[in-house]
Amino acid sequence: MLPLARYRLHWRALTPIHLPDYAGSMLRGAFGHALRRVACLTREPECGGCPLLDTCAYSAIFAPPPRTHSLQHFSQAPAPYLIEPPPWGARTLPAGAAWHFDIVLCGRSLKELPLITLAFRQALQRGIGPGDGRSELVQIDHEAAPERYLAIHTAGDGHFAAHATASPSFGGHEIDQITLTLLTPLRLQDNGRALPPARLNAPTLLMAAVRRASLMAELHGVGAPGWDFPRLRQLADAIADDKHLEWKDWTRRSARQRQAMTLGGVVGTWTLRGDLAPFLPALHLGQWLHLGKETVFGLGHYRLEHTSAPVGKIPEGMVQDAERKEGNCLPQ
Repeated sequence: MLPLARYRLHWRALTPIHLPDYAGSMLRGAFGHALRRVACLTREPECGGCPLLDTCAYSAIFAPPPRTHSLQHFSQAPAPYLIEPPPWGARTLPAGAAWHFDIVLCGRSLKELPLITLAFRQALQRGIGPGDGRSELVQIDHEAAPERYLAIHTAGDGHFAAHATASPSFGGHEIDQITLTLLTPLRLQDNGRALPPARLNAPTLLMAAVRRASLMAELHGVGAPGWDFPRLRQLADAIADDKHLEWKDWTRRSARQRQAMTLGGVVGTWTLRGDLAPFLPALHLGQWLHLGKETVFGLGHYRLEHTSAPVGKIPEGMVQDAERKEGNCLPQ
């Protein structure tokens, strides 16, 4: 359904690096500027009128053009990458310190791993954060299994080892209870406003997961899985939930709007109970794709835990769509 992979980029600080509470926006901004410098051939001031828009790696990865979709009109289509920054908390990394962050790539962006690596290397060599702290790349690992990383690239070697980029394996069991642990703030919105804990419910969460997985598969994979949205909405209404959520604010500086922006969301744990089988493929993929707004910054990141024993199998056709596509990535 959607080829994707998670990579861990290991760095060594060359000068002190001042990380903010949440570094996702800072890393994305540095990456975007560097990717444009290395990928843009025309140097047009805006991408919209560029004659190479349809073939440009910068546009395809960082700034997919607007498009109208049955779900909504996108001023910018969802990007085929996201950044998972270091854990929350402002701190200063001294020169010589080892540190890392993760990125998730899907679709075409998988084939652009060498270019993306070059952009990140140049971005962090130029410097990030207050004082422009600089770092050098040490190694890139691929997440071969949950929390199992294998080295595929080192800074002194231009080679990238072959590795699988199929949709993450899903066990194919029916689960009647799961718990989501929200690792970064989740922003699910209604009419442009982020929903606080009291206004969140199971149908809102489940349908957000289904829409996100379906849309990303359609835009960056082998096609939408063809899920029955009205039927899923009915099934979602029957799911019970138990929330232990709190609101967490995060302020970022928008270079485009030239102002500080507060982007809060909910963190904590969220347990769902009921006939979850139709939603499990989407919820499983959401651990890589994230949910809600500002996923490119790493928001909406969660870990899924099956809190009851597997019983039987998901109805035929639901999981196969998520596992049908397999492939290998061999960056040159």
